[in-house]
Amino acid sequence: MKTMAERMRYSSGTKYEPTVGYSRAVRVGKIVHVSGTTATDAEGSIVGIGDPAAQTLQALNNVRKALESVGAKLEDVVRTRIYVTDIRQWEQVGKVHGGFFKDIRPANSMVEVKALVNPQMLVEIEAEAILS
Repeated sequence: MKTMAERMRYSSGTKYEPTVGYSRAVRVGKIVHVSGTTATDAEGSIVGIGDPAAQTLQALNNVRKALESVGAKLEDVVRTRIYVTDIRQWEQVGKVHGGFFKDIRPANSMVEVKALVNPQMLVEIEAEAILS
């Protein structure tokens, strides 16, 4: 008989999670999915207003925290997706992502979107990880 893998969830405590009905990260077995993550601090304030590099740094630190909360680490990441509101800023965003994932080099996409949930948010990042 097959048993279901345990489902672990992590909530960062943002106001959006219960309203929209999602978790910041979900782990089932060895697979972890991190929801679209923006540049908010512990109080929910946006970090780096007007600065895509600073927002990318904060968002990736938030992704790292979400991964670690369910027993994963950056080295387990196999895919990231980056959503930006201005693709002309791709290089600033990409350099910060490269700093985090220089030796890991997950599969990645970066796409421009019309807007994020808050007009001051410039970057949103998703991640998928497989624990070794």
